Amino acid sequence: MDLRYWLPRAVEVAERFGEQFGPFEPHAAPQVDDVAFGEAFGRFAKRMDDNYPFFHPRYAGQMVKPPHPAAVVGYLTAMLFNPNNHAAEGGPATTEMERECVAALAGMFGLPAHVGHLTTSGTIANLEALYVARLLHPDRGVAYSSECHYTHERMCRVLGVEGHQVGVDAHGRIDLDALETLLRTGRVGTVVVTTGTTGLGAVDPVHEVLPLARRYGARVHVDAAYGGFYALLGRSDAAGGPGGTGTPPGGTGSWPGGIDPRPWQAISACDSVVVDPHKHGLQPYGCGAVLFADPRAGRHFAHDSSYTYFTEAELHLGEISLECSRAGAAAAGLWLTLQLLPLTPDGFGAILAADRRAALRWADLIEDSPALELYQRPDLDIVTYFPATRPATLSAVDAASARLLRDGMTAPEEPVFLSVLRTDAEAFVRRHPRIVRDAGTARVMRSVLIKPEAEHYLDHLHARVEQLAVSGRAR
Repeated sequence: MDLRYWLPRAVEVAERFGEQFGPFEPHAAPQVDDVAFGEAFGRFAKRMDDNYPFFHPRYAGQMVKPPHPAAVVGYLTAMLFNPNNHAAEGGPATTEMERECVAALAGMFGLPAHVGHLTTSGTIANLEALYVARLLHPDRGVAYSSECHYTHERMCRVLGVEGHQVGVDAHGRIDLDALETLLRTGRVGTVVVTTGTTGLGAVDPVHEVLPLARRYGARVHVDAAYGGFYALLGRSDAAGGPGGTGTPPGGTGSWPGGIDPRPWQAISACDSVVVDPHKHGLQPYGCGAVLFADPRAGRHFAHDSSYTYFTEAELHLGEISLECSRAGAAAAGLWLTLQLLPLTPDGFGAILAADRRAALRWADLIEDSPALELYQRPDLDIVTYFPATRPATLSAVDAASARLLRDGMTAPEEPVFLSVLRTDAEAFVRRHPRIVRDAGTARVMRSVLIKPEAEHYLDHLHARVEQLAVSGRAR
């Protein structure tokens, strides 16, 4: 797609719509001079140079990448209309687009019925899910793993709900024994599971948590904000879709697509799920989503307004959410993208399969590297590793990781943009018993291969990171 062709078409769509209502005289107050605007835009363009190359595979740091051109065109076109999806009269076209997008996301998770909407972020989406959890179990708290996103602890404080942090296993997944011990107390009404933790990309065993929670009368909320789109592979007929390797129970053979399908298939029986299209869904920020398996969940957001909600009998999106004003442009961008890249293993799934193949192959390269060590094999597309050090101590690993991050990002030639993950000593030594525990924490490198272009660039990226690790060790 050539944006230089399609962006002017966005303006044409808005102009053609406006022409049917006849001319009017623009007011002078908001008008600006083209020369003045040109000068301001020049200053703006210069400020935009202060950025990282999120579009390039040499950026392998955080979970950031540019939106798809279709999302840009859809968003910009709708933005010229500036619809507000709080109520149908604020955005008739984009309200219908949002409903269709939410239905597609529900189908991706196999929810047989649902109510939901787009949000400005995964944080707000999780807030809404925990808000419903509090209303359904006002006298019971929320359990979440120590590796989950910090938003859950934070939103529990906002809501005045008791939060219970549960330890994790040796792979960063919620510990089932510790969870059952907590559930026996009767103090937990909702268990949060994560399908793709933002630190390690670990996938909690949803299929094992679900029956455990039900045994103690607890609900299950799935935070799939980061990894949710991998349901396209995990729930596919190939039990994982194309790309990668993995091992089913018993330790023999492999899942056809390398992804254990059981956690993803279990989501359809959970109570709520959150996913962020502005991560793997190729959308601009902010575009999150919250889905409830029970369509009656919308009643928990019921409210009225004397000047909205008058154009249709069906519930408006603002009547089933905590948020009020929301950009209809976000729905437009997602809708147009899904017309071209459907939520199927061969559509969006092909992008995810490439991401994961790149992550698994880099893990293999790191395992064979004399300069780098793998911290943990990836479940999805987040690779964690650290420079090999002498002495092999936590403090040495921490210093080497900090040096690699700095050297890569500030290199005048061939920079690479990585990120770090702070690990506690117990978690580190659990994975690498030979490391001397001389500090309470240690940073390791963390690379999110969220762009499929990483698959073709991987050899170059790996060689450059190795080179930086060796040169840092020599200093």
